[in-house]
Amino acid sequence: MRLPEKSAINEQWQALLIAMQFLTQIPVRLTKYPEAHAQGQSLLYYPLVGMFIGAVLMMFSWLLSEQSHVIQAALVLIIWVLLTGGLHLDGLADSADGWMGGLGDQQRTLAIMKDPHIGAIGVLVLILLLLLKWSALMALLEANQLLPLLVAPVVARLAAIFLLATTAYVRAQGIASQMVENMPKRGIYLWATAGVLALAGWQFFWLILVVVLFLLARRAMVLRINGVTGDTTGALIELLEVGVLIAACLTL
Repeated sequence: MRLPEKSAINEQWQALLIAMQFLTQIPVRLTKYPEAHAQGQSLLYYPLVGMFIGAVLMMFSWLLSEQSHVIQAALVLIIWVLLTGGLHLDGLADSADGWMGGLGDQQRTLAIMKDPHIGAIGVLVLILLLLLKWSALMALLEANQLLPLLVAPVVARLAAIFLLATTAYVRAQGIASQMVENMPKRGIYLWATAGVLALAGWQFFWLILVVVLFLLARRAMVLRINGVTGDTTGALIELLEVGVLIAACLTL
C-alpha cells in the first residue's frame, strides 16, 4: 500500500490549522502564509472544528454541573462566545442590519453589511438570539442532555460549507473568497451526505428542522443578494446552532 506523500500530509495539517485559526480563538500559529489550495481544503475541516467546540462545551458543562442551571447555562454561553470570538455573531448582526436597511436592494444591502458599525437592528437580533440560546441551554442542562452541545456546532458548520459549495459567493475580495475559489466540492458533498444520513437515522425531527432552516435562509440570501457572503454564512451558523438546540428541547 502506497503511503501518502509527506507534502500532502503537511498540506492537510495546514488546512486543519487554517480552519482552527479562522473559526476559533485558539492560538494557532502557521509557519507560513497559507496557499490558496490549502485555504480551500480547510473547509473540509470545519465540521471537525465544530466537534472540537462542542467537546469543549460539553466538558465545561460537566465541570460546572454543581452550579445552578441558570449560572451554568450563562457560563457555557459565555465560553461558547469566547471560544469562537463572536465571529458568527458579528455576521448575524451585519446581516440583520443589511436586510432591514437594504430596503430590498442588493447593493445597498451589501454596503450596509460591509460597514463595521453595528446598528440597532443588529443589536436587537443578537440579544434575541443569545436569549434564545441561553434558554435552550438551561432547558437541556436541567434535563442533563449534553449531546446537543456537541451536535449543534458540527451541524451548523457542515451546513455552512454546503451553503458555500452550492451558492454563488458575491464578494470578489471577501474574507472567504480564496477558500471558495479552491473548495473541494466533492469532499463537501460527501460530508453533507454523511451528516444527513446520521441525523436521519438518529433524530429525524432535528434533520427536518435543520433542512427547513437551511432552505429558508439560502432562499432569502439568493433573493436579496443573489448569493452568499461571509456574513450571511456566519448568520446561518448561528441560526442553525440555536435551531438544533431548540429541536433538542422539543424532543426531550
